[in-house]
Amino acid sequence: MTLVTAGAMTANAAGYLLQLLAGRWLGVTGYGEFASLLAVQLMCAVPALALQNVVARELVRGASAATLWRLVWRCAALAALAATALVPVVIWLLQVGVAAAAGALGAAPLLVLISGGQGMMQGGDRFRALAFVLAVTGIARVVPAVFALAAGAGAAAALWATAAGYGVAAIGACAAAQPARPLAQLWESFRTAPAPTEFGVGTVLRAAQVQAALMALSSADLIVARVVLDNSDAGRYALGSIAAKIAFWLPQAIGVVLYPRMAQPHSSARAIRDALGVLSAVGAVAVVGAAALAPLAPLLAGHDYAPIVDLLWLFALDGALLALLQGALLSAIAVDRTALATATWVGLIVEVTAQLILARSPSALIGIATGVAAAVTAVIVVTVLRSARHPELSA
Repeated sequence: MTLVTAGAMTANAAGYLLQLLAGRWLGVTGYGEFASLLAVQLMCAVPALALQNVVARELVRGASAATLWRLVWRCAALAALAATALVPVVIWLLQVGVAAAAGALGAAPLLVLISGGQGMMQGGDRFRALAFVLAVTGIARVVPAVFALAAGAGAAAALWATAAGYGVAAIGACAAAQPARPLAQLWESFRTAPAPTEFGVGTVLRAAQVQAALMALSSADLIVARVVLDNSDAGRYALGSIAAKIAFWLPQAIGVVLYPRMAQPHSSARAIRDALGVLSAVGAVAVVGAAALAPLAPLLAGHDYAPIVDLLWLFALDGALLALLQGALLSAIAVDRTALATATWVGLIVEVTAQLILARSPSALIGIATGVAAAVTAVIVVTVLRSARHPELSA
């Protein structure tokens, strides 16, 4: 868990550095556009994260590597088609340029390939390699974008630079997942492997709707901010959301390491309880830390962001609740009980509706998001713990 935590924290720290530098170099208005497109790019990770979970679970259950790679490549092709179709939708919804929208969505198939490799390492208990890939992926996506922004380029160029970094990371992740086999041999095994019979794209889609509900709930407020707030407040809100992202992604390694145990019937209940307990403790620390360090935010990002300082603890609370929700939903994917995501979808509808009608300030927007996150998390955590104690009730 220490190695995976270090790898995940390296990747996340690189991402937060990119957002801080973008906030300073692009200005409040420009950063609002950039952050909303980063949220779109995060949504592109939904099928990728779902695939990683399915690959890890099925590898634990005995599926062959060749069959799983066939599934990975099929999902990557479908992600590329979907991303292409969504470019005009993003342009219309966020009022951004073609190049910026295409740059954000261009990462979708690459994220699928990266996550496929990570799922192979996760399911095979190769956490040292997984930690390395997590760290390298985070650095590879950030460094080109930082150079682009430092050279005076705008959001579109930075997003394309990020996609290029993901391309390099995808090659590395696939190679690391099968270190003893050249990529050409890996492709041949994919081409000749039989199609899976007990799982496939449909299985990934069921897991994806769980991940989609979570990611939408964690990112919808950034998109709504572009609609209900002026450009300056939307930019401030986007920077404040970094505190939520830190609290959300900080304990990522807990779910990654315990997920294979969640997928095994004899250890599932204990792994679920352990994960939720540790996530609660880490979340409490994150909220206290955000409150204590909040006065430093204007020094790091600029004094234009001073109005959100008093809200940073609330952003962190929102992220901590979503991290706990993520742990509970991961346990549902591990045992293939994806119907639990219904409560998250209902919460998303309530949140977006309330924000569009009632929110006209950053404080109102994050207040609604946190309240909904608390309610949805409570419902799903209680359900998951009850099922862990009495597995016959979930049959």
